[in-house]
Amino acid sequence: MALKHVRTLGPVFSANYQGRILSQCRSTTWTTTKLRSSSAGGEEAGTGQTVVSERRGSVLTVAIRRPEVRNAVNRETARRLLEELQAFDSDPDLNVAVLHGEGGNFCAGYDLKTLANQKAPLKLEQDVTKGPGPMGPSRLQLSKPLIAAVSGFAVAGGLELALLADLRVVEESAVMGIFCRRFGVPLIDGGTVRLPRLIGLSRALDLILTGRPVGAQEALAFGLANRVVPDGQDHFLHHSCKNRPC
Repeated sequence: MALKHVRTLGPVFSANYQGRILSQCRSTTWTTTKLRSSSAGGEEAGTGQTVVSERRGSVLTVAIRRPEVRNAVNRETARRLLEELQAFDSDPDLNVAVLHGEGGNFCAGYDLKTLANQKAPLKLEQDVTKGPGPMGPSRLQLSKPLIAAVSGFAVAGGLELALLADLRVVEESAVMGIFCRRFGVPLIDGGTVRLPRLIGLSRALDLILTGRPVGAQEALAFGLANRVVPDGQDHFLHHSCKNRPC
């Protein structure tokens, strides 16, 4: 899984955090906390929780848990993602967060089936500098590093969540793309700003206007991916920083 390769990214963390991270990696026993939901109160995660997190020293992992819909985000999931990353950004004991999806996919965007069946329309903030986006944290400007560990599909709003991250570790079989055009939905979670900044306007227009899928190697060549790693679900993040640099 892409998560187990996060340790190779230690050297690219900013100098402000790197010393603290390496110091803790060498000295800590890495006893993990319980998984918890990102809803208020931080209760232990159980059946039905759509976002779960796990704290390991100064590293926080945040997982989308809706594998039955390829981790497509609904209103509750968006709210919980926003809460989790806001809490991470304000916690002085956390230095870096890793965002991933459970069950083999990162995120397939917003859950359009749920949206179609909603009685009340989805309220959207037209000013992209205010309030959360439909995907939740997509309009945040975090002050600490966020890594997206991408497996399976990271498309439409799911790709926009990956673009929120500072670094993207992508599995070999992953598929990325701006599929919004295929379904006539707007690209309003930061993709039209972050994607051109990341890979250039010409390549961004290619992906936005065609809606075509992009494989891991092409994403690496574009600069959309920072690392391409082998597929695999056998490890999580358990020993990634134990007695070695993160």
